[in-house]
Amino acid sequence: MTKFVSVGKILNFHGIQGEAKVGFTKNQEDFFCSLDKVFVKEGSDYRQLNIKSCRLHKNFALVKFEGINSINELMEFKGAFLYVEEQTIRDSLEEDEFLIDELVSLEVFDQDDKKLGFVVGVSNNGASDLLSVKTNSKKIVLVPFVKAIVTDVDIKNRKIKINNIEGLIE
Repeated sequence: MTKFVSVGKILNFHGIQGEAKVGFTKNQEDFFCSLDKVFVKEGSDYRQLNIKSCRLHKNFALVKFEGINSINELMEFKGAFLYVEEQTIRDSLEEDEFLIDELVSLEVFDQDDKKLGFVVGVSNNGASDLLSVKTNSKKIVLVPFVKAIVTDVDIKNRKIKINNIEGLIE
């Protein structure tokens, strides 16, 4: 069964030719505009929309879909999330990039293999991604997801090693 991942949302129309104003994840402009197709969810099924063109305007993508040539034809999709097959995203990941759902629930250890907690979420502060780690004392701490601190991510063994600098995790 194919798994789908959300990559954007049709926010509104742009002009009268059926072009869509699409919001997407920050810093993913190149990935989003490289897509040739996306899917919209209709009930429990996914309907494919082929992308004819994509251009950036401010913080949005303006997308023209094949077969949608007017505002009226686009309106049924207003507010719809856009999805791609998970494998499409996996194929575009670089060596040290991961899907968020792969990181959530991984156990966090220090360099001496002492368990510190586990990942409960991932967020972004504009400068870097942050791992939300629930510690052994049940506190949630934010750990910058940068090489200097997160030294190893082992998806297969469900483990993350960090350089637990003073004051990061008690």
